[in-house]
Amino acid sequence: MAQKLSLPSIAAVAGLMLFAAQPATAGDVAKEIATAAAHAGMAAGSADMKMVQAHLQHVVNCLVGPAGVGYDSNQANPCKEQGFGAIPDASMEKKAPLEAALKIVEDGTKETDMAKAKEKATTAQAALSKLAM
Repeated sequence: MAQKLSLPSIAAVAGLMLFAAQPATAGDVAKEIATAAAHAGMAAGSADMKMVQAHLQHVVNCLVGPAGVGYDSNQANPCKEQGFGAIPDASMEKKAPLEAALKIVEDGTKETDMAKAKEKATTAQAALSKLAM
């Protein structure tokens, strides 16, 4: 005689099936890094401080992802469809260099001098471009 499944049992099985259907890899890290590098370049080439800061925040959002420290949901996340953030998605050997690039970008977001902020953006772009390869 077959047993009847209770509603909580059915919900648990459905939840497990949904979890199992999720992809094993979180995202396209190379694409996230390339997008972050592009936005660092946009920050470096911006004509006003507001855009420098906005593009630097886009880099932060790409690197840390929506669940990361420093993520600003009021700013765009150009990596939205690419994964959970380059740092969370990265292999162990890429995490430290990505975190170093993040530190440079975060320093740039705190700058009040546009030339210094753009310099940080240029440095971050170079570091991220190397990692995107």
